[in-house]
Amino acid sequence: MRTTKYNRIGSAVSSAIVDRFSRRETLSPVPENVRVDGKVCLITGANRGLGKAVAVDLAKRGGHVLMACRGGHPAAGEDVKRLSGSDMVQMLKVDLADLESVHALCDKLERDHPRVDISVLNAGLMPLNARRSPQGYELMFAVHFLANRVLIDRLLADVTIRPSGRPGETPRIVFVASETHRSAGPIDFKNFGAFTDYGLKDGLKYYGLSKLHLCTYAQELSRRLNPEGEIRVAVNSLCPGAVNSSLAREAPSFLKPLLYPLMRLFFATPERAAAPVTYACCAEEMGRRSGVYLHVMREKEVSALAMDEAAGTRLWQATEALLARHAPSGAADMCG
Repeated sequence: MRTTKYNRIGSAVSSAIVDRFSRRETLSPVPENVRVDGKVCLITGANRGLGKAVAVDLAKRGGHVLMACRGGHPAAGEDVKRLSGSDMVQMLKVDLADLESVHALCDKLERDHPRVDISVLNAGLMPLNARRSPQGYELMFAVHFLANRVLIDRLLADVTIRPSGRPGETPRIVFVASETHRSAGPIDFKNFGAFTDYGLKDGLKYYGLSKLHLCTYAQELSRRLNPEGEIRVAVNSLCPGAVNSSLAREAPSFLKPLLYPLMRLFFATPERAAAPVTYACCAEEMGRRSGVYLHVMREKEVSALAMDEAAGTRLWQATEALLARHAPSGAADMCG
């Protein structure tokens, strides 16, 4: 069959379907009676899909949920309150593509919420074509990676995330990544951060690359925050599998009549897909571990590229240099 630029979308969908029905889950979901009472839970991209399902679940478990979303989406917050039966839900406005907006969110958190116990970095997108962020970076690189680096740097520097080795007090950072990180080649440090134009044919390639950046960062962050082996911040990442969410909202209009029914039939609902996120956030053992990667409800290693310590160090340093151009005066990197 002749290869077209749309075959890659079909391949991604078929791979996701095969994956869902072939994997063996080895971890048990967190029971409903496991609570996070009083914990402050920050969730990005929480206005819909997976993020919203996680917000509902953590609110049901007694968490004080902060839903960080572009535009604020007050209706989503009211919906989470209704579905969870909790009033401890608050909307925060942030555009993760814009680093200035990320800093503004951190300023607000420092003022109004001086402690965050659980951070779920979930926001994601897959644009139809390459687009630039306000600072000129490729959009997925900016949202999936740079924004998360800035956010975590600031939360640590502001002592909003407070490292602690005391049982039950260890903060948790959970990155929602993707198995597509395994399809990416090595990070191109010679052109690190440079904008690359692409169309529909290569969108999945750059999606996977952005998730490789994220997975590599998660491993390096874990090493830096827990240098002596004592877990003071539990930094873990996961792929929730194929989720029937809005990630494909920018698919070509002529594909949507086929794509959406397939997603409804074969992809997991956001509520079901939230199980590994809940596990990382709430399971007692995950508060004592760091550097773990979950694929749905199964533990596995990230790719060899993401595990490479030399690549992790290089990524850390390259990102530090890149973000120095955008850091507000007086900002400091607290991870060394």
